[in-house]
Amino acid sequence: MPRFDKTYWEDHWDPAATGRGHRLAAHPALGTETSSLPIGTALDAGCGSGAEATWLAGRGWRVTGADISRNALDTAATRANAAGLSDRIEWVETDLSRWQPGRAWDLVTTSYAHPDSGQLAFYERIASWVAPGGTLLIIAHAAGHRHHDGDHPADAVATLSDITRLLLAPEWRIESRYENTRTLRPGHRVVSLRDVIVRARRRA
Repeated sequence: MPRFDKTYWEDHWDPAATGRGHRLAAHPALGTETSSLPIGTALDAGCGSGAEATWLAGRGWRVTGADISRNALDTAATRANAAGLSDRIEWVETDLSRWQPGRAWDLVTTSYAHPDSGQLAFYERIASWVAPGGTLLIIAHAAGHRHHDGDHPADAVATLSDITRLLLAPEWRIESRYENTRTLRPGHRVVSLRDVIVRARRRA
């Protein structure tokens, strides 16, 4: 089982080796799940190459994009600059399993982030950074389904019930929870992805 540490993610986002980066689009659930939210501050936790962070900034959010990989953040900054959105995004290189941001955001979102600490511990940690009245949006790989790179290790997937159980405390109201299958066409392939999506609001 791989360790999802800094070395892993620097290799994963090395543009010379993988070509990953600008071609990645924001997850469609981000638009669906945030369309009714008031614009404010947002944290993209494990922002990768910046697709979601840039999308949010383009719709008026003040965004912090945080990731452990400098390669990912360099690509993200290039993307934001090309879109004319550099002034709306702060990029932070950090290990999110240890980071102490000292602040909260109106929206905390994460899409497919795989920290070395494990998925559920990570989700519980970032949930603590949601401001009162704010929103947590989790988009994860569904357990038991293949991804376009093959099967993910057990520590890189989540179930709907496990994520929901994290948010049963009185301070949270779960507003959206479901699994969804979407189809991508990378190159000449057709790939189906199964996602877990949970949106919850922290009571003010």
